[in-house]
Amino acid sequence: MTDIMQLNNFDSAAFLRDYWQQKPLLIRAPWAMWHNPLEPDDLAGLACETEVESRLIMAARATWQTENGPFAETRFEKLSKQPWTLLVQAVDQYVPEVAALLQPFRFIPDWRIDDVMVSYASDGGGVGPHFDQYDVFLIQGLGQRRWQIGGYCNADTPLLPHDDLRLLADFEATEEWVLEPGDILYLPPRIAHNGVAVGDDCMTYSIGFRAPSRAELIGHYCDDLLDNMGDDDRYTDAGLTPQNNPGEITSDAIARLHTMITQHVTDPAAFARWFGAYNTLPKYPDIDWSPETPITGTELRRRLALGETLLRNPASRFSYVNEESGQTLLFADGVCFTCAGDAALYARMLCDRSLMSPTNTDASVALIVQLYNQGSVAFDQEDCD
Repeated sequence: MTDIMQLNNFDSAAFLRDYWQQKPLLIRAPWAMWHNPLEPDDLAGLACETEVESRLIMAARATWQTENGPFAETRFEKLSKQPWTLLVQAVDQYVPEVAALLQPFRFIPDWRIDDVMVSYASDGGGVGPHFDQYDVFLIQGLGQRRWQIGGYCNADTPLLPHDDLRLLADFEATEEWVLEPGDILYLPPRIAHNGVAVGDDCMTYSIGFRAPSRAELIGHYCDDLLDNMGDDDRYTDAGLTPQNNPGEITSDAIARLHTMITQHVTDPAAFARWFGAYNTLPKYPDIDWSPETPITGTELRRRLALGETLLRNPASRFSYVNEESGQTLLFADGVCFTCAGDAALYARMLCDRSLMSPTNTDASVALIVQLYNQGSVAFDQEDCD
């Protein structure tokens, strides 16, 4: 996969300046050599696994039908001649070659990356005209797909009635392209679009980016604050004096009450610590990646001395925040590790690379032991389960 790890003749700074979150961009054949990283049969096999999120979408007589996985292996043999699409989420967590597709797009911060969804469609298959609330790079992996784009949408844009799909009631294409294997289409949020397979064996890799809403941030942050507040943290007004009208809520009382709320919500350091943990929570937290046998520092050092290589779990999320104190807060799968010295240097390196060569200091070894035992890292050729 090293031949597709770099985008040729692509100016990432110019892209961020002129296109990111602004307007679509078609990028024709930017790879030195394109190789489809996943076979259609392997994608179907993933859709049969219980821990993998997948859907079938079928268009029949102007109606849209959906089925959720996991699917029996025989399901794909029984599909009708009507156009259909298989969607499989977070394939990067299970297939290293698909995870490698993320590398060229890391000029966008890792914390914004969601996952790589892979679709396979028969001739005419698609998911209907719709819009998303996030940025996406659509990489054509196999076959051809015709993409049509329209105008900007919002919460008031009319939708067709459907329990599972957000289909546009009215879609008018303003531009249209047919993508060949290796072509990329970038779409910013809220742009109407419609992709239709041209011929069979159409595979598309969708690299989606997270964009938390204001309501989501406030709701989850306040929930976290509430979990850490005691019942005895209450309003007080010692020194209260008589007031002319007992029905008035005085400005002094309002100020005290407002301070009770804002003094925690507006703490930047507390928010950074919360957001780092919240943003690195696993996409599928019910999957346990921890090893059957926890490792010790002695065993870790022994295996490293033998030349074994440590890798990040593709399903894990890593980020870090530098504090004013000079410490580094490493976040991995929703857990915060406070690091200093060699451990801080290693934590930052860990967030930059998937391949790791830890120093042999006590602090670095202790950090890796914790990450290994929670399933965030593993030795090469070792299953993360």
